[in-house]
Amino acid sequence: MTESRRDFLKATALTTAGAALGLGFDAAADDKLTAASRLTDAQGQYALPPLPYDYKALEPVIDETTVRLHHDVHHKAYVDGANNALKQLAAARADGNFALVKHWSRELAFHGSGHVLHTLYWTSLTPSPGGEPKGDLSKAIAADFGDLAKLKAHLTKATVAVEASGWGVLAYQALDRRLTVLQAEKHQDLTVWGATPLLVIDVWEHAYYLKYQSKRADYVAAVWDILDWTAAGLRFEAARSAAR
Repeated sequence: MTESRRDFLKATALTTAGAALGLGFDAAADDKLTAASRLTDAQGQYALPPLPYDYKALEPVIDETTVRLHHDVHHKAYVDGANNALKQLAAARADGNFALVKHWSRELAFHGSGHVLHTLYWTSLTPSPGGEPKGDLSKAIAADFGDLAKLKAHLTKATVAVEASGWGVLAYQALDRRLTVLQAEKHQDLTVWGATPLLVIDVWEHAYYLKYQSKRADYVAAVWDILDWTAAGLRFEAARSAAR
């Protein structure tokens, strides 16, 4: 593994822990790979991070056109929506008018969670998959699921079964120190407080419809071929360390 690749994965791991557990992280802005994991810019505004690979790098599993639309249009919309929600909430505090606080709080939860999960999604995928989980993550999978095949079956079925739009999530639950599989409807519903996502699979239609049409299960099965278990392992290490 190259040094830049290792730095990128460590940055992604810490960004994930920071997003879920409230830990701060400042990635190196001049490192393209590290920058792919950043949620905010130098001014603290939510910002669209660049992809850590070319638009066509995930082919044939995910086509270039889908990646361009997904990242440049859909992901950006969540960034813009989260920033607008923050702006409106700031205006409400300045004016003392909280008539729409429920609406803008809901918008922040939706768009902010969409931004976090999409950043995790791009860094959960790799053009150069590293095979199976290794080290402590592999041991935790065996302890909490039986083996990788059982985890794959569980996460696949949970992801395909997400109602309407959402995500399949492999997460580390700090409260009882174990791995768990979660579903997320939309971006923010059905999640568990204190759970740190290690790896996510997007099953909003914009993630797969151009290539797979309505065959969500085919897309989820194919995505397993490009999952980045090295990144997931480093996120696992960061989540466990933060929970101690």
